Amino acid sequence: MLDSMRAATQTWLGRAIMTIVMGFIILSFVVWGIGDIFRGFGANDLAKVGGTNISADAYRYAYQTELQRLQRQLRRAVTNDEAHAFGLDGQILSRLISEAALDQKARALDLAISDQQIAKTIVNDDAFKDAAGRFDKLKFDGLLRENGFTERSFVADQRGVYLRRQIADAVSADLDVPKAMVEALHRFQSETRSIDYVVLPATAAGDIAPPSQDVLETYYKARQQSYRTPEYRNLVVLALTPAKLAETQMVSEEDAQKRYDEVKAQRYETPEKRTIEQIPYADEVQAQAARAEIDAGKSFDDLLAGRSLTPQDASLGTVTKDTLVDKAVADAAFSLPEGQVSSPVKGQFGPVLLRVSKIEPASTLPFSAVAGAIKQELQVVRARREMNRLHDEIEDQRASGKSLTEAAKGVGLEPRVIDAIDSLAHDKTGFPVPDLPNSLALVKAAFASDVGVDNDTLSTPDGGTIWYEVAGIDPAHQRTFEEVRPEVEKAWMADEAAKHLSAKAADWIKKIAAGETLADLAAADGNLEVKHANDVKRGGAAGLPEPAIVQIFNVPVKGAESAADGDGRIVFQVLDSTVPPLNEQDPELKKLVDQVKGSLTNEILGEYVTQLQKDLGVSVNNQALRAASGAAANY
Repeated sequence: MLDSMRAATQTWLGRAIMTIVMGFIILSFVVWGIGDIFRGFGANDLAKVGGTNISADAYRYAYQTELQRLQRQLRRAVTNDEAHAFGLDGQILSRLISEAALDQKARALDLAISDQQIAKTIVNDDAFKDAAGRFDKLKFDGLLRENGFTERSFVADQRGVYLRRQIADAVSADLDVPKAMVEALHRFQSETRSIDYVVLPATAAGDIAPPSQDVLETYYKARQQSYRTPEYRNLVVLALTPAKLAETQMVSEEDAQKRYDEVKAQRYETPEKRTIEQIPYADEVQAQAARAEIDAGKSFDDLLAGRSLTPQDASLGTVTKDTLVDKAVADAAFSLPEGQVSSPVKGQFGPVLLRVSKIEPASTLPFSAVAGAIKQELQVVRARREMNRLHDEIEDQRASGKSLTEAAKGVGLEPRVIDAIDSLAHDKTGFPVPDLPNSLALVKAAFASDVGVDNDTLSTPDGGTIWYEVAGIDPAHQRTFEEVRPEVEKAWMADEAAKHLSAKAADWIKKIAAGETLADLAAADGNLEVKHANDVKRGGAAGLPEPAIVQIFNVPVKGAESAADGDGRIVFQVLDSTVPPLNEQDPELKKLVDQVKGSLTNEILGEYVTQLQKDLGVSVNNQALRAASGAAANY
């Protein structure tokens, strides 16, 4: 996908489309941009938008909430410096200012939403529903806790969100992508080209005379940074992770069976489910009369039709007994045979007739089906206990002055020695050091440490612990010309070959423009093979490198061009271009149009909010901002 995106950006239309698409992706951080508005302010509040003050506490709360969310997402601690590098402080301030501006506009327009409507919207939110599609209060409470909300603060936040959404809908409702843009998108996405092409191999560059000493030295001096060795560090690492320790834990069949028996009812038993329908009646007399009609030969469906009810009106869904609130209805429904209609049942809201249209029997997964998973679970539980014991023993030995190697061997473990690792977690061959837990965090910490330093431990995503020591440092240094002469000569020869091939390809292109054929040129140069490719699209084509595809769509039909292909070069001629008729119902086109529509919508909203901020007036207390976020930057 990244290759396709790079290829797309080589044309003006491609750049336009990718700008729109990428703008849509990052809109949540960009659309609320507040421009050149950061000026001096008083000391009591962090920012002021029109008549609304944004307190330092409100900013600090929003900042910390988002920082915690980011840490959960990355599964590691994030410092204020890192958060500032991410632009988190500015993003939070932009959002609060934009919200304040929109909230003032909502008040000016007398917009409102009832508590009942907010409750209904929350209950209907898919994020808070269980697997059966019902609102799950426990899930709702859990998600609120994870995101730093109480129920009251969440409802208040949602009230603002819904009112702001009303303004957004009014500003951007019924926006359509212009027809000309849809046609351009269609052409960009659907155009196919056919080409003839020849691959000029590296040998086609001809003989290249070896370079002189002066030429090589000049080449080396122009590229000295390419021949610089990074700093390497020698590390001693001990990693305790649940996954590794779990491999050493043995779980017997008896222990697994015991655990299965303990959790079987909660995990492995699926209760009986029934698809239930009911017809309510005003009183017992009407219900008995309806039952008599059933006895006389009418069906349940006949009764529904007689009361102008649809099956959806009568349906209670496919449910377990414990999910039915009305106990009398539950008892009656779960005692009926499948397909039968009940006698009148005295429900909480009056008498009803019930029908069970389908029964899904209760089932239990046997021990044999889950024994492996249970054993793995017990292995991890025992591994965590063992890990806690080992952790404490290692820390005790380190506190007594022992080295990491001594402490590890003292508890029967062998630390790992990494002879050389750079700041990207690569070894001296340029490949990543294998099987290194939390490698980026480890090298970041190791390169901030020094030889002989007693370092704090690091955590792994699965709850493990990493100890490390810097045993040695090999500083970065510039390799001399004599050290790298073979590499320099090889690189120079490759560059020269590429230049010769490029010049040869350029000569071919001139000859094709003058009327010669690609086939004649290929035959005259050692009978090179002329290949053909149909249905070449901007998204790619088998056998063609990305640079060639970009160039194929940069030249007119009958035009010729060349592109790099590894050590060789491709020379091609475009034979034909085809664009199928526009089909606005094409799923891929509709998806792209929707993305563009979303981007255009957000651009309009961004302009609206920016103008709103200018009309209201915005000012920011930089000192309060730095204090609230812990950032050192000035806005």
